[in-house]
Amino acid sequence: MSPREYDESDVRVRPGRGSRPRTKTRPDHADAQAAMVVTVDRGRWGCALGRDPDRVVTAMRARELGRTPIVVGDDVDIVGDVSGKPDTLARIVRRSKRRTVLRRTADDTDPAERVIVANADQLLMVVALADPPPRTGLVERALIAAYAGGLQPILCLTKTDLAPPEPFAAQFADLDLTICTAGREDALDVVSPLLADKVTVLLGHSGVGKSTLVNRLVPKADRATGEVTDIGRGRHTSTQSVALPLSLGGWVVDTPGIRSFGLAHIEPDDVMLAFSDLSDAIMDCPRGCGHMGPPADPECALDALSGAAAGRVAAARRLLAALHETAAY
Repeated sequence: MSPREYDESDVRVRPGRGSRPRTKTRPDHADAQAAMVVTVDRGRWGCALGRDPDRVVTAMRARELGRTPIVVGDDVDIVGDVSGKPDTLARIVRRSKRRTVLRRTADDTDPAERVIVANADQLLMVVALADPPPRTGLVERALIAAYAGGLQPILCLTKTDLAPPEPFAAQFADLDLTICTAGREDALDVVSPLLADKVTVLLGHSGVGKSTLVNRLVPKADRATGEVTDIGRGRHTSTQSVALPLSLGGWVVDTPGIRSFGLAHIEPDDVMLAFSDLSDAIMDCPRGCGHMGPPADPECALDALSGAAAGRVAAARRLLAALHETAAY
């Protein structure tokens, strides 16, 4: 090959590189419509436009959201085909800041938090008085999670035809906890008004009658119900959380039955947030105080309280003790 002089035509340029500068500008989606997530199923979210249960569209998560978690109860903005017709798909482009959050961990050593429901106003803890027998452990732990997440807890007792509610309810007398009954023979005149115009998440062991209660509150829900096994545990019938509209206004969120409720994400001071009447006293506690009293916390300021406050201290310490107990029942 004869020598020659090189010119610019001899310079190799990789096609595509530098030909179009990359931009970080993203669309603002000014035309996006507000919606509430009511179902989650394998990468698809059912979203009620304007919280209207008759305008539910199916949406996917937009690429710009990455792995942003989206759960039932989240307020989102969606764009695209919002007609709700079969085989149409919209996109979730924004998730609003959560007002409240109910979360748990798999156990007390697992740091990974699992958000159950977002933006719920209330937590309705459903407990059977028998078959399966009631367990205070889940109630105490659910109370802690509700207080820490900003939800108002309510204790709902079912299967009242098998056992009286008073003995079990008396264990929570010092917690200012709303308690109601919803056995098969009980009218829902007390329960329904408590849920009107609220977003309420139902939580309980499998077999306690949670799905039965949902079917009574929302007749069109048609939630599957199951029997209790011979070892005193219920069979899982609900497999996904779903928000269902109430005729009186508001929503109930049915969740799968659980057998453990880890609280690895909760600190003792999170529990004390629920006891506003004790908040001033714990300001005098030493740093790192667990508020359990002697011998664990010999200088806890709560020990100086007496009278009615002493009962509240005992109730708070009972929840703190539950925080350190095993998460499995």
